[in-house]
Amino acid sequence: MVLPLHREAMTRYRCSVCNMYTYDSEKGDPGTGILPGTEPAGFPDSWKCPFCGSAKIHLKPLDD
Repeated sequence: MVLPLHREAMTRYRCSVCNMYTYDSEKGDPGTGILPGTEPAGFPDSWKCPFCGSAKIHLKPLDD
């Protein structure tokens, strides 16, 4: 018997500094080397917003 995989809801985040960059954890971000399923807490400490250069702590969840 094969059981379905439990998949947690994925979240979208927006940079609260520039409000231009949106990250979707379901898709990841190949341009910055982030794999699908990675939440911002799992980003490298060196990660910066590709638009304004802010740190990952400025990525805030969006209410969809």
